[in-house]
Amino acid sequence: MAQHTDRRYEEDLARLRQLVLEMGGLVESQIADSVRALASNDAALARSTIERDHEVNRYDVEIDEECLRLLALHQPAARDLRLITTGLKITTDLERIGDLAVNVCERVVERSGKGQEVRIDLPRMADMARGMLRESLDAFVREDAELALKVCRDDDAIDALHGAMFREVIGWMGADPGAVVDGTGQIFVSKYLERIADHATNIAEMVVFMVKGKSIRHLSVPTTI
Repeated sequence: MAQHTDRRYEEDLARLRQLVLEMGGLVESQIADSVRALASNDAALARSTIERDHEVNRYDVEIDEECLRLLALHQPAARDLRLITTGLKITTDLERIGDLAVNVCERVVERSGKGQEVRIDLPRMADMARGMLRESLDAFVREDAELALKVCRDDDAIDALHGAMFREVIGWMGADPGAVVDGTGQIFVSKYLERIADHATNIAEMVVFMVKGKSIRHLSVPTTI
């Protein structure tokens, strides 16, 4: 009986990892579609992406329930406890990333039919943010603290890109006052993407805690741990 219980427990932990990965994959596609809608001024794609947000929320609820069930049934200790509590926290960041993708889409819908072009390299910034999210989730599934640390270090690059884009937008808005409304919208989108990277960094920091039992939040990122 004990062996059967242990096998079921391991299957439950594997299912938790899989659910987190599925939610992360959905959120990653939400980011990609939101920026594609922005780049092509595609309001229909933006609206369909907004409508899919309920799927992200459904995963959020399902994973929370699974984590609470595991805590109640198995009373895990040490590393397994850190895995389950990390799963609970990761879903919060993933749900917020999904909300930020929705925010990008709402900007697309607002500017629909106005023929305004994206004048800063938001797709490149989105690719960086998506890469950080993907690597943070890979680090979670593989329990790879070194990969998680890489994600934390990468956050500086996306912060710098956001700052550069902000200055660029301010420059062309100053030269063309008629572009202020659209420029402000693009600054907001850049900020949304920067926040997505922040949430990916949060996930990576939690992975370090899960694997090493050491919190690096609010600290300078170490080169190794």
